[in-house]
Amino acid sequence: MFDSIGWGEIVVLALAALFIFGPDRLPSLAKDAAAGIKKVRDAVTGMRGQLHDTLGDDFDHLRDVDLRQYHPKTFIRQQLLADDDVPARRGSATAAAAANAAAASAAAAGRGRPAQPVGSRDSSMPPPFDADAT
Repeated sequence: MFDSIGWGEIVVLALAALFIFGPDRLPSLAKDAAAGIKKVRDAVTGMRGQLHDTLGDDFDHLRDVDLRQYHPKTFIRQQLLADDDVPARRGSATAAAAANAAAASAAAAGRGRPAQPVGSRDSSMPPPFDADAT
């Protein structure tokens, strides 16, 4: 629970509490804090017991749920890419063939100028860069 707090920080906090509250009130405050923590633990245990009684076997299933899968980015990525095939790697023959087929179909439909095949770009030249697009 306190992985980021070392013994030095605990000693500094204890000394600060001693100076702020004084040696007379510090023991009673420590007892009150311990009693408060015990009440919170009992309440959490009671809620967990009520959930287990209410949900029954479904409660054990909830322990195995990975909540990271419901993060908005992960959820949207799964929904958008769930039915797609594994994407082709950049520079592979299937990716170049698919891009060439898309360019040819767009040119045949009259929706633009015929583009050069993807794989025909000279590798010594840098890729085109549009400053307005970034």
